[in-house]
Amino acid sequence: MPLRTLLIDDEKLALSRLERLLTRHPEVFDIVGTAANGAEGLEQIEALQPELIFLDIEMPVLNGFEMLAQLRNPPMVVFATAYDAYAVKAFEENSVDYLLKPIEEERLLRTIQKLKNARNASAGFQDNLLRLLQQVQPRQELTSISVKSGHKILLLSLSEVSHFEADDKYVFLLTTDGQKYLTSYTLSVLEARLPAQFLRVSRSIIVNKTLIRELEKHFSGRYLLTLRDKANTRIQTGQSFAENIKSLLEI
Repeated sequence: MPLRTLLIDDEKLALSRLERLLTRHPEVFDIVGTAANGAEGLEQIEALQPELIFLDIEMPVLNGFEMLAQLRNPPMVVFATAYDAYAVKAFEENSVDYLLKPIEEERLLRTIQKLKNARNASAGFQDNLLRLLQQVQPRQELTSISVKSGHKILLLSLSEVSHFEADDKYVFLLTTDGQKYLTSYTLSVLEARLPAQFLRVSRSIIVNKTLIRELEKHFSGRYLLTLRDKANTRIQTGQSFAENIKSLLEI
């Protein structure tokens, strides 16, 4: 059976060339859609559930790495890229396939063989992909964040976010106007990748410091924070976070 395949690239000519090359191999690829950037890619992956994506890296809105970081269960990935030799070496070390632009038929045939092998032994692919993301793009600071809303993927500016909160194994994003969305990040990843305006105040909450309206001393070294959002949200800080809060807020 051919692989349900999604193509993600902001260069129209490169996308058209790739589509022409892949359609020569209908026994391998069933092209179910295309996307012009990472945000569109997230929407299409959610809607079409592809088994395989061909993914450019340098794209507007969300680049390829940022998009992959937001997928809980990514499909198989082939990077179609003009990336430098360092990244290519990282791809090879982590058994993730890549095609350098302009893509040639002969090189594509090698990719097809790799895909056949991967389909028969797909265990470990996600681990390889995670290692690649950590190696090539370590701790890149987030500038926006995507969330699912019905059948759509929304791209939110971080200025719209009042705080993040963990509930069991899920992490939710809350906006200044009172909306609540499930995210695909853990609090630890968010703490590492959010800009300095965000502060972890307990084991389960990260707040937008610019929206703290009031801070009140509480018992056992804790504080009560009131946020400048629609709900006037009140948050109790964790005892072990008190010193960090005092130093960061200069109190």
